Amino acid sequence: MTLIHLVVLALIQGITEFLPISSSAHLILTPTFLGEADQGPLIDVMAHAGTLMAVLVYFWRDIRDVVIGKFALLGGRITPGGRLALLVAASLPPVLIFGGALFALDLIEQLRSPLVIAISTLVFAVPLWLADKYAPSVKSIETMTFKDAVLIGIAQAMALIPGASRSGTTMTAGRALGLGRSESARFSMLMSIPVIVAFAVISLIRLMSEPAASTQLQDGLIVAGLSFISALAAIAVLMRLVDSVGFLPFVIYRLALGVGLLVWLAL
Repeated sequence: MTLIHLVVLALIQGITEFLPISSSAHLILTPTFLGEADQGPLIDVMAHAGTLMAVLVYFWRDIRDVVIGKFALLGGRITPGGRLALLVAASLPPVLIFGGALFALDLIEQLRSPLVIAISTLVFAVPLWLADKYAPSVKSIETMTFKDAVLIGIAQAMALIPGASRSGTTMTAGRALGLGRSESARFSMLMSIPVIVAFAVISLIRLMSEPAASTQLQDGLIVAGLSFISALAAIAVLMRLVDSVGFLPFVIYRLALGVGLLVWLAL
């Protein structure tokens, strides 16, 4: 892969991973519009690893509290950090079950389709707008329930369909359940950590046996580093602007992208 292609992929991944517009869709579509071969799932995994590091750095205080809280849980005490760890854990089963089913049925590659992306981009845009416009902002992460976490986890599982957007579906669910904009974005990013780790480990184990894996890994490290930088900047911008701007700009972008893809596929 050329350096320009790697840079473009890294910037797209970093910018789109935590915006509700689907990073996986953009990673799949990029080589098509650049006239390049698909970069393959290993590069996608490394790109996600870079954005994972960005979350760990930006939310280091939450991560610290979670780690301390886990030790407190072992001692029978529930601290705010420990409760957050339990909430994230409660959100995990749906995506692990659905993701495992997709891997077992070998459907991951079949879903990497522009038509699937176009339809899911449109379908999941409207609920985001409705939830953001009409749902009250009455909860924070500290006051959300474990039932809320499970429901947001179910929404996260739906994001395994390219174009749905993991951050988009989870922020939609968070807003629908009464979380404020910044709180829904914060929980969405925190709950992404174990998912990205699990996805990366499974994918790397599966892919490292391939002959071209060592060469792709070099490209992947470049993508990971650049994705980290761009994702860190994107998170900072999103967290500062989401309360004042809301999700409508992203809804408009999704509708334009989905319609544009359908028109392009029809030509």
